[in-house]
Amino acid sequence: QVQLVESGGGLVQPGGSLRLSCAASGSISSIYAIGWYRQAPGKQRELVATITSASTTIYSDSVKGRFTISTISRDNAKNTVYLQMNSLKPEDTAVYYCNSDLISYSDYARKRYWGQGTQVTVSS
Repeated sequence: QVQLVESGGGLVQPGGSLRLSCAASGSISSIYAIGWYRQAPGKQRELVATITSASTTIYSDSVKGRFTISTISRDNAKNTVYLQMNSLKPEDTAVYYCNSDLISYSDYARKRYWGQGTQVTVSS
């Protein structure tokens, strides 16, 4: 079993900051990439930021310069990922989902796993 557990969402005023955390646990063999997607009401889920096992980072244009993705490695695996969100805007309001592209010991198949999501609301 693989679990992605998110935390850190909440309500913040425009211009404020939040930090999201996601811990990947369970029977993980290798993590190829881990990161964040978001889905606003009535919109499709979109990539926010992701980091690969080679430490390559990818950001959507809408968050470049405001959000920073980082990881803490354990046993050479990036098991915990953070998303520091600064200068938040109302259009950043969404449910944020942790996502990881990994291989599990359970079936040795490369799959994408999702967390349960955490709400971020930017409003005055």
